[in-house]
Amino acid sequence: MSNITMFIDQVMRYSYLQQALIAAILVGIICGVIGCFIILRGMALMGDAISHAVLPGVVIAYMIGASFFIGATITGVLTALAIGYVSQNSRIKDDSAIGIMFTAAFALGIVLITGLRGTGVDLWHILFGNVLAVSRADLMVTVGIGAFVLLMIVIFYRPLLLSTFDPVMAKATGVPVQLVHYLLMLLLSLVTVASLKTVGIVLVVAMLITPGATAYLLTDRLPVMLSLSALFGVISAIVGMYYSVIYDVASGASIVLVASVLFGFAFFFSPKQGVLTKKWRARKVQRA
Repeated sequence: MSNITMFIDQVMRYSYLQQALIAAILVGIICGVIGCFIILRGMALMGDAISHAVLPGVVIAYMIGASFFIGATITGVLTALAIGYVSQNSRIKDDSAIGIMFTAAFALGIVLITGLRGTGVDLWHILFGNVLAVSRADLMVTVGIGAFVLLMIVIFYRPLLLSTFDPVMAKATGVPVQLVHYLLMLLLSLVTVASLKTVGIVLVVAMLITPGATAYLLTDRLPVMLSLSALFGVISAIVGMYYSVIYDVASGASIVLVASVLFGFAFFFSPKQGVLTKKWRARKVQRA
């Protein structure tokens, strides 16, 4: 029996693998779509900040018996607001404010986790994810978040498009640029929450950036970029799950590595932007 046949057989046989695969695919889609706007706005560091800043919210939510979803969303949004407040009310620039706030929030989360030692509670899996441990309830949360995020992008596509490519023009035409920015931060926080069990806090930024960056090297049109990014997210999820199950390696890291390999192919062989493609084209021109 080949490895692929074995993987398909295990997925068909075990419900936990089916749930894990569906969750990974959903995360690949929503991370890919949101990641496009993050890349085009030059906000990769903000994505890193939000993904790390949800950690204390998750731990505090557990400590008081509340939902991970609520705690992570609140701390993610509060961190985004705090970054904006610091940069707007001091000489500190955005990148420095991001570095200060997200490291502070992440450090607080680590302290809170270590404070739970001896209680029999292990939250370290939140850092690196474990998609094979996704429960039906977790899957339902991921489905709900994914549907909401995609719906918001469809509804606010035009304001997002205008404020991404020309914020000055968008403001002049009456688009509430600042409100759109905070909407994107909210969606980013939700996507991070949806990705907690799949790839974890540490690796979610890779799924936010890598599929979108891969698509960005292949097209100049946003609708095509969104579709390609979601497709690369899905491919990364499926192939990453395959290697995770067959070779018994960490699922989150496996998914991210597949996404990175896809980026490598686009970086070197993209028809317009590929490094090797450009060299081959230049050599062809010289010969002509």
